[in-house]
Amino acid sequence: MFDVLTDLLTVLDSTMRLSTPLLLACLAGLFSERAGIFDIGLEGKMLAAAFFSAALAYVTENVWLGLAAGIGASMLLSLLHGVASITFRGNQLISGVAINFLAAGMTVLIAQSWFKQGGRTPALLSGGRFENITLPFADALSVIPIIGPFYKEVVSGHTILVYVALLMVPLTWWVLFRTRFGLRLRAVGEAPEAVDTAGVSVIGMRYSAVIICGVLCGIAGAYMATGLQAGFVKDMTAGRGYIALAALIFAKWRPWYALSSCLLFGFLQAVALRPDLIKGYLGFEVQVQLLDALPYILTVIILAGFVGKAIPPRAGGEPYVKER
Repeated sequence: MFDVLTDLLTVLDSTMRLSTPLLLACLAGLFSERAGIFDIGLEGKMLAAAFFSAALAYVTENVWLGLAAGIGASMLLSLLHGVASITFRGNQLISGVAINFLAAGMTVLIAQSWFKQGGRTPALLSGGRFENITLPFADALSVIPIIGPFYKEVVSGHTILVYVALLMVPLTWWVLFRTRFGLRLRAVGEAPEAVDTAGVSVIGMRYSAVIICGVLCGIAGAYMATGLQAGFVKDMTAGRGYIALAALIFAKWRPWYALSSCLLFGFLQAVALRPDLIKGYLGFEVQVQLLDALPYILTVIILAGFVGKAIPPRAGGEPYVKER
């Protein structure tokens, strides 16, 4: 027999955990693309951050140092992407793909050289991992029907980076739509020549967006290795960077829509991990590969215009050449 409430809470709990790296990477891409820099390299930055955060957390037994190392590694790759696409005006898509290949090979090579465990890091102990946090009154409220178990099982009991990711949504909205910096950043992605005429550095704004992108991708990758799992394994991001890009398009480059789309895609991933539940409730088996492909199918539907048009920033992907 299936307990509907228990099964639902279990899936929603997994949704929160699986959505976190997607949400952070999606917001990272949002900052970058709002400034006109398309970033296919989210996957590579997350992967590099996951490895270096796990490696340093294992060596030092300090998860915060691991987080700092992950952010640093991701920022270096972001700056590399910025130099290639902003300073040298190279093709942004090719630069992003190159970063993905670089990170995929570099992480395994260095992991094998340092730890000699087949391209992975040793398992992290308690000091090298983020611990789950029990929010206030979680146990006391658990006796309240529906609301209590939801608060205890879904809202409470996650690592601090899950709550950081959720707080980043209103913070991103405020920065982009309520600050002068956000206004300029959005303007750089739409009409960089107008920003330049107003005396604002287009290059400086785009580098700022790229750096913010690196920080958020670093947190996402570090979460995967030190929060979601207990160490780094080869290709552990498993396409999450690409799913984050799909979620960004699905969200039409808006922060609150990004939260909704990432939760949706996280829910699909959580359901895909429990094929027994699908078969039990529907009475027939659904291929896991179909569930994994649903985020991309939804993105194609959006791009086709069936649920409204997804219009990217007008100057996105175009290097800016200052007029003489």
